Amino acid sequence: MSGYLRRLLTAGAAYQLSSAVSALLALALLPVYTRHLSRDDYGTAELLLTTIILVSIVVRLGLGEALLRFHFIDADPLRRRTLARTATGTLAILTTLVAALVAIFAAPVSRALLGHTEVAELRAAALGLWAFANLELAYALLRVEERGRAFATASIANVLLTVVLTVWLVVFEDQGAFGLLIGNYGASAAIVVALWLTQRDAFGLRPGGISRAQLGPMLRFGLPTVPADVSVFALFFIDRMWLYHAKSEGATGLYSLAVKLAGVVVICVRAFQFAWPPLAYSIEDDREAGRLYATVTTYYVLFTGLIVAALALLGRWLVRIFAAPQYFPAHTALPWVALGWALYGLFLVLVAMAGRAQVTVRNAPAALCGLIVNVALLALLVPGMGITGAALALVGAYVVMLVVMWLLIRDLFHVPFEWGRLACFVAVAGALAALGELALPSAGAVGLIARALVWCLIVPALWALRFFRPGEIAAVKRLLARVRRPAAAASPSAGG
Repeated sequence: MSGYLRRLLTAGAAYQLSSAVSALLALALLPVYTRHLSRDDYGTAELLLTTIILVSIVVRLGLGEALLRFHFIDADPLRRRTLARTATGTLAILTTLVAALVAIFAAPVSRALLGHTEVAELRAAALGLWAFANLELAYALLRVEERGRAFATASIANVLLTVVLTVWLVVFEDQGAFGLLIGNYGASAAIVVALWLTQRDAFGLRPGGISRAQLGPMLRFGLPTVPADVSVFALFFIDRMWLYHAKSEGATGLYSLAVKLAGVVVICVRAFQFAWPPLAYSIEDDREAGRLYATVTTYYVLFTGLIVAALALLGRWLVRIFAAPQYFPAHTALPWVALGWALYGLFLVLVAMAGRAQVTVRNAPAALCGLIVNVALLALLVPGMGITGAALALVGAYVVMLVVMWLLIRDLFHVPFEWGRLACFVAVAGALAALGELALPSAGAVGLIARALVWCLIVPALWALRFFRPGEIAAVKRLLARVRRPAAAASPSAGG
């Protein structure tokens, strides 16, 4: 079991490295962007960025999911290479056609989406659609082959190039939403081309690169995942779209800033999303896989839950540090958005259970239930609560989606989830976070220190309630001993 966990952490760390660099740079640049972009411009750009991701899920046809699954079914290197070429070649052709159509009909598409004409922004979004979809599949290929170093190199290059382009276009050229879009996806397009050139043996833009014999089974596996994936991500799209039209472009900007500041949770979920499926599908023994799924779920809830609790207690100070004053109201949505992203990671565990049983058609009903609940809650909560209502709607939708998904798949593949430990953590972390929010000051140094101390009480409270098992405590002690030994060995030489 420990070997699988180390493998998950190692792979996740490689994927998390680029995400961490991206998040840190994004946080560092937020004070710059929020002083050069109005809330309206920021809201427009973020709505288009979210639209790009949503449409790309449809355009990708589930090829990435199929690549992940079929790669581990057939160990033959030649057939695996043909599988990769089929996926990448098919997607390259399809995305080029769709992006060209969006660019040609940019004016009517922008009026339908935004309510006004923004041709330049929509054409930038067309480039973004092409770049994002192809880059996601290129990354999936690196992940399935567990090439963490190559993934990290490409991702960090993408991040650094994005920063250079967006700062130049937004700050120095004053290009607003258009600059933010081109900066993001111009960089991604360059990385896609670079990956195609350096890994050209795996990309199918060549005569005979696409195997029809493999494309059929891939589509039969992947296409049923598309409605579910669309419904899941639509939760992140509809809240912005709802705020954009029901409230204002500026409200969308505030909500999007809350998502950016929840970046620590997003990093964890993205790393988990990338590292988890290859590990989840590679374990042959179902009983062993079930135990691993349960353990990973507990640790995931512990780690992300601590981050969500910190954002709930300290979010106000985070907004003050990293955003211009006009964006301060974003703090009201921050803890709920972070919780929504954390719940999304739990949904990935259930998706892997369905994928392991090769019954992906059951993902869609759960996702659809979540989507329906999300729309109902948006209509109910947004008029009176604004961005906080939208964030609460997101959380409510994910809770419903998790429950429905669990009911649909629990008999397909048995996982002995540690319900007692999960309930213990939720009760302790939730109670302390609520106590700190209701009883402690919400401004000043006293409020900051008092809330930080309350957060620090979560782990001792869990230990007192025997949340941690003896083996886990022993493993932590061994780790600390290994860390102390090099330090102790180095101290005599330093003193001499």
